Amino acid sequence: MATKKSRTPADPDLPFQPLVPARPFLDPQAIAAPPPPGTTAEVQKAYAKPDVQSQSNVTGDPKQNLQTFKLTDLALFTKEGTFSSTASNDVHLFFVGRDDVHDILKYILSRVTVSLYLNMFGFDDSELNNILMEKALNPAVTMLITLDLSQAGGVHEKALLDADQKYNLAAYNTHFVIGQSATHQISHTKGFVADGRVAAEGSTNWSAGGEGTFVVNGQPGGAGYKAQNNTQSVITDRDTIIRFQTELIAEHMIAQSQAVKKAPAQPLTLTPATAALQQAAATRATAAKKAPAKKSAARKAPAKKSVAKKTTP
Repeated sequence: MATKKSRTPADPDLPFQPLVPARPFLDPQAIAAPPPPGTTAEVQKAYAKPDVQSQSNVTGDPKQNLQTFKLTDLALFTKEGTFSSTASNDVHLFFVGRDDVHDILKYILSRVTVSLYLNMFGFDDSELNNILMEKALNPAVTMLITLDLSQAGGVHEKALLDADQKYNLAAYNTHFVIGQSATHQISHTKGFVADGRVAAEGSTNWSAGGEGTFVVNGQPGGAGYKAQNNTQSVITDRDTIIRFQTELIAEHMIAQSQAVKKAPAQPLTLTPATAALQQAAATRATAAKKAPAKKSAARKAPAKKSVAKKTTP
């Protein structure tokens, strides 16, 4: 019987904690100590763990995954509750305001167990972010997250920064960056590839208006209902998935190179062994400077005078 993974002790500052420790081969002494958190109260206020699991959000259930995913799994989130008999097995197009796009995204993201490559322009959905943070703190899941620089002032981007400082997300195989396109325009991609099996792409930003607010369960409408005209495609075509994942990696690397150029040089945190070697080298260099210079024993020979020979008469 598989042993159930236990959580680390509850963190009083952030509502999401690592599922398991960071990768053990990292030298903990080579990682700079995180600064004291200064915005955790805002993060705590903005986020909360899901109280209960639902059909669309199965975060925390290790038996749920995307290994047997089929597009027809998402039919229950459509207005009709089913797909046409002529619907494609490779791609399906959903419509914000008509279909429950929010639950469609939750359904896929909460079942990620291997990898997630994501670029999102508008990132303003607390529930989706909670799902991502659970995955981000699981070293079994490799994540590359790219966000747009012009949208970086939001609380959700700030939460990622806070979590990165507190947990060193790279130690959990999670890498995120905030940047622009290769020509320094907005990074406008809105999509992801999950576990190398499912891709999602469309005009939908991750926000209440972008995904549509389903106030009445199962159908649009109700007090406070709002929805933009957006589309959300979900794709299982292998060629499209490979090409899209490659593009998402490229966009992440471009944004990462921009961040490296702008970032000020940071002092390295050395392990004790490396610090001792550097200290010994510095001591030797100081001692060499203080030692008196040795005088050369060799003396310059006096210049020989030229003597004119006398001529005998």
